[in-house]
Amino acid sequence: MESDEWIEMLRYTLMRLGIFAGCLVVVWGAVYSGIFPRGFGNSNGLWVLLLAMVLSAPISWVVLRKERDRASVRIVGKVDRMKANLEANRSQEDEAVDAARTQGGAAAPR
Repeated sequence: MESDEWIEMLRYTLMRLGIFAGCLVVVWGAVYSGIFPRGFGNSNGLWVLLLAMVLSAPISWVVLRKERDRASVRIVGKVDRMKANLEANRSQEDEAVDAARTQGGAAAPR
């Protein structure tokens, strides 16, 4: 991967983590203030984490749409370049095989 791609991936990941952290703080405050129900027994921490994950997923989907679209365009471009390179390599191999057959066929006695 190019360094630009790594930077974009890191940026996207940090943005996702930021949204999750914000949701975690909001959910934690809502649970401990009584707005959201508490978990059963000792499961309150897990309950808060699960609620934060459930809330952060759709928020990330909407808020980070431009980031995902930009990454998608880069990935599609990279895949198209790889396909073109693969096809070019195949055609070069085919031409080399055809040339070898032509040269071998002319020199071979009949």
